[in-house]
Amino acid sequence: MRRKYNDLLAKRAGMLTEAESLLKEGKREDYKAKMTEIGNINTEITEVKALIDEQDRQFMQKQETPGEARDKALERAEILRKGGEVKFSTIEVRKAITLATGTLVQPTGVGTDIHDIVGGAVSSIVDQVRVEDLSGMGAYQEPYVISELTANANTVASKAGSARTGSTDPTFGIAEIKPYEMTVTSFVDRNLARLTPANYYAKVYSMAMKAMRRKLAGLIVNGDGETTHVMHGIKTAANKAGSAIYATENVSAVDVNLLDTLYFAYGTDEALEPNARLLLTKQDLKAIGKLRGTNEKQRLFAIEPDMGNPNVGIIRDGGVVIPYTICSDLTSLDGATASSSAAIQTMCYGSPANYLLGLFGDFTVRVDESYKAQERLLTILGDAFVGGNLVVDKGFVVATVPKSES
Repeated sequence: MRRKYNDLLAKRAGMLTEAESLLKEGKREDYKAKMTEIGNINTEITEVKALIDEQDRQFMQKQETPGEARDKALERAEILRKGGEVKFSTIEVRKAITLATGTLVQPTGVGTDIHDIVGGAVSSIVDQVRVEDLSGMGAYQEPYVISELTANANTVASKAGSARTGSTDPTFGIAEIKPYEMTVTSFVDRNLARLTPANYYAKVYSMAMKAMRRKLAGLIVNGDGETTHVMHGIKTAANKAGSAIYATENVSAVDVNLLDTLYFAYGTDEALEPNARLLLTKQDLKAIGKLRGTNEKQRLFAIEPDMGNPNVGIIRDGGVVIPYTICSDLTSLDGATASSSAAIQTMCYGSPANYLLGLFGDFTVRVDESYKAQERLLTILGDAFVGGNLVVDKGFVVATVPKSES
């Protein structure tokens, strides 16, 4: 069924390209016929996707029996201890990276942990974006609307006997998501090998998944850092034609107008978007909290962290509530100085659901005993193919310090 879904997506992408060509050539009747075909295939895609989602939902909710979980742990622990590779399916990875709190079960033990710094959590942006299983696909193309059809109107008297004025045609873009090889590395004390096989496996699994989540958080906001991007982040999102899918809003500092500027810059002219959240560094969150009124010297914004997951929370600005997620991979606006060489992209505001994270196959994990042997460490190595892009036009507003003129 997933193969059929992938084939339908590829077919739709080709049909959209054909429709765009017909429109440019002025073949409006052929264009309308092609758009009708696309509408029909959209219906089929929706039906197939609903079936896949239901199958995935049932699989995600399925609980292994204690015996099944123990047998799997023992089998995988034996493979890892012998230097082999364990492959976690895309379903297993989705379960791990879409946990609400971003925490994974870890066994207890003495002398097996390299303890994280206080508050060493992973950004919850990983949990907030859309995650799709794209196994078996060379690339994934998601069409989106850039501008909609506009209609013309006038009085009957003024238009009587004259030719009909044509409407403005809609325009579309195609966001492409291609597989990018992601590698993650984590270290643990070699005394881990003294644990029972089940706890050994649980610890390796926990460390590998946490390392993957941490790496994904950076890729989601910044992309892969390549000159020609394979994996697009929110701040580098572009369609197949090379046009940016994100919007830019010029800012200069963390001041009293910043939140209003981003809040009203996002979305259409007809509505305020209810599902948007602010992605920012802890430094910028602190700078917002330090803002005071001119006379009363009270805090202008109330910051309320979520006690269950302090990586997220809300900022209250009078009657406006802005959810936030801390992302250490972003550049802080606080203290940023305009440069003559390039603009500086900082915090982002938008709906995380506008970003699609694709999993193109299994997450392969192995344990290396030699790499850090002198430091008495085991090295946990993970490899996966992932991809991502915004799939909604202007799906995020990126607060940008513009280039200086001198």
